[in-house]
Parts: sequence; structure tokens; C-alpha cells
Amino acid sequence: MSRVLVTGGASGLGAALVAQFVAEGHQVLSTDVYDDGPDDGASYLRLDVRSPEDWATAVEWCEQNWGGLDLLVNNAGIATGGRIDVESLDEWDRVVDINLMGVVRGCRAFTPVFKRQRSGHIVNTASAAGLVHPPMMSSYNTVKAGVVALSETLSHELHPYDVTVSVACPSFFRTNLADSIQGADTAMGATARQLIEKSPRSAEDVAAGVIAGIRKKQFLIIPDRPALMAWRTKRFARPLYDRQMRKIAARARDRAESGNG
Repeated sequence: MSRVLVTGGASGLGAALVAQFVAEGHQVLSTDVYDDGPDDGASYLRLDVRSPEDWATAVEWCEQNWGGLDLLVNNAGIATGGRIDVESLDEWDRVVDINLMGVVRGCRAFTPVFKRQRSGHIVNTASAAGLVHPPMMSSYNTVKAGVVALSETLSHELHPYDVTVSVACPSFFRTNLADSIQGADTAMGATARQLIEKSPRSAEDVAAGVIAGIRKKQFLIIPDRPALMAWRTKRFARPLYDRQMRKIAARARDRAESGNG
């Protein structure tokens, strides 16, 4: 039985991961920004990933209650995106602080614990957008690519301490993530919401794929076929990938020039 901490555990993929870990008999600490957590069989701690103090409290909780930690899942995040000349710099600051620096803070907080133990596993939730980079999503693509780069770096850096690092890169799936969209590019926000809400995949489907990758200690966990196909197209059929991306950009230009976006 493992000791597991999941950020963003109150909803979406985080909640699905917590539920599956609990069902498998692990000790789970679910964290989120709410004062009270759901009745899901896990322990709960309020943790804002933007707060170093909250991270220090989480480390203290794990050491006092469990004597350490086996698996850290940096999952908390928001949805964002937009055209480079429409999305505000404030929104860039917001998504960098949560989606990228939130992961950095989590890794920094628990790495000393894992080094002392000479064991541990960090799983960072990125996105297919960290591997393939559609137009009109520059802020989201950038932070998720940063999470992939951070994860690869740490996979090598922490290997001498027997610490495993993985990064999960799912494509769109049904969740409440669209509720976090606040950007100025409302047309892009509406498109993202539609892609999320109409996806055939559930958070539970993606969580099952992520956990299967964790069991195998895979570095790159791509838990669904659309994400895998997009990544393979970029790697092995780059001209086709570029044509697809430029068609998306051309359609966005046409909508903008016609006054519909």
C-alpha cells in the first residue's frame, strides 16, 4: 500500500485519481483550494499550489501522519488559451503561476523527502498540448510543454536517488475544467469548452490510463488514443501535422475577419 498525495483532488481528473487510488487500498491525501473536501474516503488538506506555505504544510502533514510519501501527483490546473494578441498578460501570469509554477513548487517541496527516503514517484499532469501545439493556445501550450520539460529534467536529476518521474499527457476529456476559463479571447474559450464537454472520454477513463502508466513507471504517459495519434503524427508525419495546424489557424482567421470570433 502506497502513500499518495493528489493536488486538485476535489474535481475532474484529480477526483477520479483519488477515487481509484482509494479503491485500490492506498492511503490518499487529497488536496484542493476549498476549505472542505468531498467525502471520498481520502484524507483532505486545503492546498493552494501557488502558496509555498501550503506546500510546507503538506510536507509536514505527510511526515507527521505517514512518515513520508511514496507518490506525489501534481495534478491541479486551469484551462486557458487564446490568440496571442487577444489573451491578456494577466491571464498569462495566472496560468504560469498555477499550471507551471504550481508543479515546480510541488516538486521542490517534496524532493528533499524523496531524496532522504531514496525512493518516491512524482507524476506531473501536463496535457497533449505539452507535446503538440495547436494555434490559439499559446499560453496553455507553453506551460504544459514546460511541465513536460521539467519532468524530463527531474527524471534524470533524481534517478541517482531512485526517484521515478512521470508526466501524463491526455487530450480533451469531460470535466469541469472549462469553468476555469476566464480569458479575454471569449471565442477561443467557447471552442475549448465545446471540445471538453463533447469529448467521448471521461475523467475516469483518463485516470485509469494514468494509473496504468504509473504502475509501469513510464516516463511519458499518454492515456488516450487521440493524444497518442496526434503525438505520433507530429513525430513521424510532420508535413501532415503542419497542414492540419495551419488549417485550424486559417479557419480562425476567417471567423475573426467575418466578425464571428
